[in-house]
Amino acid sequence: MGDANEVPGAYISYGKTSYFKPDPLPPESELAFDAEFYTTLSEATFWLGKLSGFSQPVDFAPVLYTSLLRKEAMESAEIEGAEINYNALYSHETHAGVQSAAETADPTATKDIREVLNYEDALEWGITRIERGEEVSIDLLHSLHERLLTGVPDARRETDTIGAFKTQPNHLGEFLPPVPGAVDGLIDALVTYIRTGGQYHPLIDIALVHYQFETIHPYGDGNGRLGRLLITLQLYEQGYLDTPTLYLSEYFNRFKSTYVDRLQGVRERAEWERWVTFFVTGLRHQAEESVLRSAELRDLQQRYVEQYGGDARADARLACALFEQPYLTASLVEEQLDVSGPTAYRAIDQLVADGVLEETTGNERNKEYRAAEIFDVLEKPPETY
Repeated sequence: MGDANEVPGAYISYGKTSYFKPDPLPPESELAFDAEFYTTLSEATFWLGKLSGFSQPVDFAPVLYTSLLRKEAMESAEIEGAEINYNALYSHETHAGVQSAAETADPTATKDIREVLNYEDALEWGITRIERGEEVSIDLLHSLHERLLTGVPDARRETDTIGAFKTQPNHLGEFLPPVPGAVDGLIDALVTYIRTGGQYHPLIDIALVHYQFETIHPYGDGNGRLGRLLITLQLYEQGYLDTPTLYLSEYFNRFKSTYVDRLQGVRERAEWERWVTFFVTGLRHQAEESVLRSAELRDLQQRYVEQYGGDARADARLACALFEQPYLTASLVEEQLDVSGPTAYRAIDQLVADGVLEETTGNERNKEYRAAEIFDVLEKPPETY
């Protein structure tokens, strides 16, 4: 640990060890940033505005919303060690159907798939609550936590703390966050800070809130996922996002060691500025990348409309429908287009020949297909932007 005078909190004796109790927000010393940081902050605000603009055209396909939200859910789960990809998720949904985590624990879903689907469900549910005018509250956090963890097999948590604060201490390596008896007061103070607004730019305050939530670590499991989900809800509530198409977790995942080090740097040495700079830089880069990815999907959709739109043939109708259903089977095509089995297969074969669809299983029977160019955009490495 650094100098005790620099620590933004206190170490409280607890048995043979001590837990860290963070000071309430805002930081005791006023934060000081250089001109370069404020340039980054301005750029982050600009790109978040551009990203929100993509939700305005009413004719833009659902794939923009659903796939980029899913990208955030996947990246957030991967930070916790999950191994998952688009094919696995869409294949699961093709066979099992989309199920609400709040309604059922799907026995066919792996732990990793369930975590991603739960994150999507919790994020969409949280956005709906904010749209209805609900503020961030302890009840809202508990409900989100329940949606994140319900039905997740073998989750590493106390079984009695889904949707409630932890009842046993939880360690982060050698770091011991606040113990159960200290959590309620700390979260009460944090919720008050969120509701009343801090003294800094909203994006800076969201960075401070994320640090505080992760440091309090109020739940037995799922704190990282819930903390990252809360970022999106705050951005939405503050008017920086019109739809949850920002996938900031990709930045945290790509620079995971830096993410952890910056948070610990605040706890040990009050390095608030380094953490906030890292956070806002991530917002800036991910917002721009989300805009560029969204633009590619929009351009691809327009190209398909120009190439296939207005044609009554089954393959043309299917090409234009891929932006609503980018992963499919022949039986789904039959249902979607209301055509016979042979017609569905001919449409699929034509789009495979066109390079629009690709088969994913390698099977002779029960084949599955995905929209090749759509997934090329979604899976493009971040360093290419």
